Amino acid sequence: MRSLAELTTLRVGGTPNSLVVATSESEIIEAVSANPNALILGGGSNVLVSDNFHGDVIKIESLGFENDESACAGAWVTVAAGHNWNDFVATAVANGWTGIEGLAGIPGTVGATPIQNVGAYGQSVSETIAQVRAWNRKTKSVDTIFAADCEFGYRSSVFKANSDTWVILSVTFQLPLGTMSAPIAYNELAAKLKVELGDRVSTSDLQSAVLELRAGKGMVLDSADHDTWSVGSFFMNPRVTTAPENAPHWPEADGTVKVSAAWLIEQAGFNKGFTLNGRAALSSKHTLAITNRGDATSADISELADHIVAGVKSKFDIELKPEATFIN
Repeated sequence: MRSLAELTTLRVGGTPNSLVVATSESEIIEAVSANPNALILGGGSNVLVSDNFHGDVIKIESLGFENDESACAGAWVTVAAGHNWNDFVATAVANGWTGIEGLAGIPGTVGATPIQNVGAYGQSVSETIAQVRAWNRKTKSVDTIFAADCEFGYRSSVFKANSDTWVILSVTFQLPLGTMSAPIAYNELAAKLKVELGDRVSTSDLQSAVLELRAGKGMVLDSADHDTWSVGSFFMNPRVTTAPENAPHWPEADGTVKVSAAWLIEQAGFNKGFTLNGRAALSSKHTLAITNRGDATSADISELADHIVAGVKSKFDIELKPEATFIN
């Protein structure tokens, strides 16, 4: 039996009692109906699973997509939940479907993206998702949840808030047709592309720049690089009423400001590579990632995370919240 350490990007976790691999919508429904309390796993890229976990696991590996470009609103693309997210982004760019090119390199599957409302470099999947098709474990029915009912927020959704209810089967995106990006809104990305803020570039150039930036931060999976043995950004950028002096921040629609969690971590005294025991450490490339240096346990990861949360709280009176989902 494969352990969860083999199925998650943090490479920690116990050995499940059972593992079912579902490769189609019907197989997903059959597996979940037979074991409604099983842990649902896609790419395993945003979970911290306890080494003491020995429950049942259903791994979703359904693939493929269908597209319709006949509508005047752009491409209407329905993608299977187990389809690799980065592969889909590459397909979109190659086909002239825009709106997700800034999300290149994010690990995981398409079905996981609405749960977290994944986002990067000014784009979020909530901006292009039209509807989600999901199995409702409580009513034992297949439901279509339209975007307006997904309750999307910053790294949140109705699916995350009700994880015991929904198992995502497919996601439908409405993607504008074109080859140019939205205006560049991030200094880091503009500098990489050698353009000014507000400029547009080709979607392929933006995709390439994002992949290079993510790789430079250890955010593109590489089995030989322990800096990529992580969940990516471990903490969310906190929303506060007033940002600390000199902190990078971005205004939100509700009047709050979103502050850089990486800056808070660094200013609280935690530098790249910081570690308590050598087994779990902040990435040597990016302070927002907690990494497994090769033999970390889930307890090592949690201990380091708690230590960083306490340090930031002591320094700024701001409490960092994890992006990752903890599975005991």
